[in-house]
Amino acid sequence: MSLESNKVFAAVLSAALLIMVITTVSETVFHEEETKPAYTIEVASEEATDAVVEEGPSLAELLAVADAGKGERQFAKCKACHTIGKGEGDRTGPNLYGVMGRQIGGHAGFGYSSALSGQEGTWTWEQMDAWLMSPKNTFAGTSMSFAGIRKEDQRADLMAYLNSFSDSPLELPAVEAAEEAAGEAMEAAETAGE
Repeated sequence: MSLESNKVFAAVLSAALLIMVITTVSETVFHEEETKPAYTIEVASEEATDAVVEEGPSLAELLAVADAGKGERQFAKCKACHTIGKGEGDRTGPNLYGVMGRQIGGHAGFGYSSALSGQEGTWTWEQMDAWLMSPKNTFAGTSMSFAGIRKEDQRADLMAYLNSFSDSPLELPAVEAAEEAAGEAMEAAETAGE
């Protein structure tokens, strides 16, 4: 029986020794040093929020120099879901002929999501600009999966293109009126934030 006990003891001892060797080797091979992020995201401090924010050109200024030809290239992003020709059918999204100035969610015969179907108002320059920048932030719950266009000049070009497909295109906003509207919008946002 003594020989059997020695065999069992040797097996347990060998297994423990094997586990120690594997642990030591794996720690050496897969040693992790303290990781550092690939890049750092800087967060604005409270002092920085009081700094003057440099603003670019107003929407009216951008629209005054917008290029519908460049907007046609921007519309290539929209073609998978939208048509723009007069009388063309809908796709996943509605036909956009005459969209500028049209009732939001008001293209006859198209089944809009509840986020758009109950909206009041029309597609103004400002409303369309906000929509093209971020549909999901403009009307929460929209089924439109488009992420948006970050560059304001590209949005202006696209709006100029969209506006050219209409029986009665919208007039471009006057620069002074647009600055006044932007000031009112900023004031309203500040009041809402208080």
